[in-house]
Amino acid sequence: MFPSISDIEVFLAIVREGSLRAAATSLGVGASAVSHRLKALEQAMGIDLFVRTTRSIELTDAGRVLLQGAAPAVSQMIEAIEEARETGNTRKGLLRLTLPWSAYKIALAPVLSEFQSLYPDVRLDISFDEALVDVVRGGFHAGIRLGDRLANGMVAIRLTPPLRAAYSANSSYLDKHGRPMHPRDLLGHKCIRYRFISANQIADWQFREGEQTICIDPPTTLVFDSFQSVVQAASAGHGIGWSLHGVIEGELAAGVLETVLDPFTIEHPPFYLYYPEQNKRLELLRLLIDFLMKNRNN
Repeated sequence: MFPSISDIEVFLAIVREGSLRAAATSLGVGASAVSHRLKALEQAMGIDLFVRTTRSIELTDAGRVLLQGAAPAVSQMIEAIEEARETGNTRKGLLRLTLPWSAYKIALAPVLSEFQSLYPDVRLDISFDEALVDVVRGGFHAGIRLGDRLANGMVAIRLTPPLRAAYSANSSYLDKHGRPMHPRDLLGHKCIRYRFISANQIADWQFREGEQTICIDPPTTLVFDSFQSVVQAASAGHGIGWSLHGVIEGELAAGVLETVLDPFTIEHPPFYLYYPEQNKRLELLRLLIDFLMKNRNN
């Protein structure tokens, strides 16, 4: 039978305090409990660890060997436990996130400077990935994805309202090729499509017409697996691209892009921050969640 760590801690307390009674006081237990745990340890190891007299208690040779090896090991274990506890409760350290670029643009970038000012000792390690990511296997503390693309078994917190779709192009392209007035007009345009990495599928172009949802499969001149590339290609005048309205607000304000077919666009699910249940007590994650919820645009 392998001795327990608690029994070894009792052994070390006896050595440190010089008697069973003093060890009991330091551990906050009765002397009989210490005597019982020492007896259990010696029985488990099959050796005597102390030579007891009416006046003193001395280590045997076996006891000295155990002391030499166990003392630093237990000390190291206690330090590791304290460090782990501190990591889970500190306001200083690393927080790793996985999210697509569109989520960064909409949910995180607008408030990132304020978060860094409030918590200068929190280092965010952000990985852009359009695919679905296993946060546990990938070593991330949390992720951000659309509400219809969340992994099962995760705690999820809504960060944004539902997201408006946007079809946009550079004004020079629209001046040359015309502005579509109905989704069917896209059949005569150059279109920039987005491909979902996980499903390896080009995203449908869906529109709302009255109470119906219609799907258009326009001519495709460019396909990208990142929203950022779609926006850049549309800004460069290569055609009409699909994105989320919040992603292109800067380009719209600067006049780089203009939207088309606004009366027909549909809404997509909100962005959610998600994380495994075991991370719910992580202080750095709690700070980020509280901050994002406080600054959430409902």
